[in-house]
Amino acid sequence: MRPRVIAAVLAGGVGSRMGAPSPKQLLPLEGRPIIEHSVAAFEACPEVDEILVLMVREYVGRVEDIVASAGFAKVTAVLPGGGTRTDTSYAALSAMGGAADTDLALLHDAARPLVRPATISACVAALGEAGAVGVAVPSADTVVRVAPGRTGGEAVAQVPPRSELRRMQTPQGFRLGVARRAYALATADPGLVATDDCGVVLRYLPGEEVRIVPGEEDNIKVTNPGDVEVAETLLRRARARAVLAEADS
Repeated sequence: MRPRVIAAVLAGGVGSRMGAPSPKQLLPLEGRPIIEHSVAAFEACPEVDEILVLMVREYVGRVEDIVASAGFAKVTAVLPGGGTRTDTSYAALSAMGGAADTDLALLHDAARPLVRPATISACVAALGEAGAVGVAVPSADTVVRVAPGRTGGEAVAQVPPRSELRRMQTPQGFRLGVARRAYALATADPGLVATDDCGVVLRYLPGEEVRIVPGEEDNIKVTNPGDVEVAETLLRRARARAVLAEADS
């Protein structure tokens, strides 16, 4: 019997950088809230069996209404998120308490509404060989490590080879036993600082390989003002490609 696949769409933060009166995950994107687009991708993925949504506590009811209106059959609960990204991930894993260690967990930022079901499927497939996977794309820019300058400000301290660098996206996937062991150690560490679930595994289970799954440049994170307009342009472009592909078939 294949492992059960449980996805958690995480929207615990308020997105203060957007400067909007409500969480960024509720901003409209082509007539639908951003979070609805994100959940829809997992709903459409045949490998996903169950979806949990974690939202800022004050907006849980609003998201429950969105889920009901959209008719998402795989969503089993809308739950309050935590105060930090790590807290929200831990809350999601805790909500999967009835699942076996051999089942699979996918953790996805709700602010990435353009994730494709094919990328989600690729994560599930990779978890057949690895205990943890992360979606990533090559870095087109040179990334430098900086240090305090001798006369003030910052100075370049190191230029890592660009061929070795990737920009991480989500979803990130785990065999539940791996995620549970990593987060048990992480939550017991008073010095924990983490913004990335794969980073938690790397830090607390250093012997566990984190496999890279190729991502898509379109899978952007809506973070700053103007990102919604970029996402809408990418959506229109994707629809146009689909129409052309259908016409050619």
